[in-house]
Amino acid sequence: MQYRQVCSRSGFHRVCVLVLALLCAGCGPTPGRLSDIRERGTLIVLTRNAPTTYYIGRNDRPQGTEYELVKDFAHSLGVKPKFVFKNSIAELLKALDDGEGDMIAAGLTRTPLRHRRFEFGPDYQQVTQQVVCRRDGAQPDSVAELADVDLEVVADSSYVDRLRALRKKHPGLHWRVNATEGTEQLLRKVWAGKLACTVADSDIVAINRRYFPNLTVAFDLSPPQSLAWVLPRGSDALRKAMDGWMTKYRDSGRLQHLMKHYYGLAAVFDYVDTRTYVRRIESVYPEFAGLFLQAADVYDLPPMILAAQSYQESHWRPDAISSSGVRGMMMLTRNTASALGVKNRLDPAASIRGGARYLARMRRRLGPNIRKQDRIWFALAAYNVGLGHVRDARRLTKRLGHDPDRWADVSKVFPLLSESRYYRSLPHGYARGLEPVRYVHRIRNYADILRYRLNMVDEPENLALDDDQ
Repeated sequence: MQYRQVCSRSGFHRVCVLVLALLCAGCGPTPGRLSDIRERGTLIVLTRNAPTTYYIGRNDRPQGTEYELVKDFAHSLGVKPKFVFKNSIAELLKALDDGEGDMIAAGLTRTPLRHRRFEFGPDYQQVTQQVVCRRDGAQPDSVAELADVDLEVVADSSYVDRLRALRKKHPGLHWRVNATEGTEQLLRKVWAGKLACTVADSDIVAINRRYFPNLTVAFDLSPPQSLAWVLPRGSDALRKAMDGWMTKYRDSGRLQHLMKHYYGLAAVFDYVDTRTYVRRIESVYPEFAGLFLQAADVYDLPPMILAAQSYQESHWRPDAISSSGVRGMMMLTRNTASALGVKNRLDPAASIRGGARYLARMRRRLGPNIRKQDRIWFALAAYNVGLGHVRDARRLTKRLGHDPDRWADVSKVFPLLSESRYYRSLPHGYARGLEPVRYVHRIRNYADILRYRLNMVDEPENLALDDDQ
């Protein structure tokens, strides 16, 4: 009351309002303040829905390096993480400036420009900026040659900062910035031949090259750079808590294990050579043919499809294992195997039976409207990318005026789940939408080849690819 009277009598209303604001600063919760985070019981984390940060995985559960790290750090504070999604780097930085979150965990690199505005937590990963092109397209091998290439990069990224620095020595260097699409979408444009080259961090390249194998790294654009979480100014206590937690996390070996889980070199089962497949039909398939037939009969599945799926997953290797922990003939996760009653994932009979049961479960949960001849393709897509993303693809297909119950229509829309203008409005968010389409396509091809080699011309189901696929 005394402040109001003084302001009214003195006429210095604006000055008094400023004084009152300064006096009240700190009265309410402050983003990045550790005491407030603990009091509210929530760590508010700004991030992106992307394969290197946070995404809904095969079992309809959150995954991603940033998700795993943040979840563990929040647990160490005795709070729960709350993820707030933004669509671009610019939106993330502005949101932190505006007090919408306590931190950014989105695979951002330390740069001098960002250090002027924010604080950073401890480093947790080293990456290198790489120029990525299409294998049969432009192949620049230096910054000088990059000047002659159609180059597009993500707006407000560290890539732009690096290119600007390089342009001082190479004035002919030019590029376009894209403010609406992320790095993953630009890599897909390069893969599709719609763009000559882009720039991406090596961790993003490592993940996406498995799905777009014709991408090639032309050369490294930067020396190694550190990824770190971004904090608002004045977050000293939160930063110190991060430093202590990260030291323990790294020393325990858990950080190394996490990076191996997501980025470790694994056997690549995609795009196998047809001749190798034919040889394995002759030398390996007979050993497991009975198991495929038995499991297909129990769960009412096409046996050639089940066998082809197993080849796609493991090359019919009972001891197959990937860096993410899936293993066996049907590459089951530990949690899925447990839910299916599979005690030993390396037992071929158990794995095939479990995989067939899981595929049949996906088919059953699709709902009644999908026509019979298409249900197996939707079920295979769900096996690969998760039922939630299949439902999202069907929603989007209907929204775009196509038939959500027809695989030919949904398979054309599915790749749009990797584009932010579409996935941001869907319940399960980002997905590598092209991958389940290619997964189904390859299984159909493998089934056709298997059927032909075994001379099973009377197989009841037509496995040939439709012309509109």
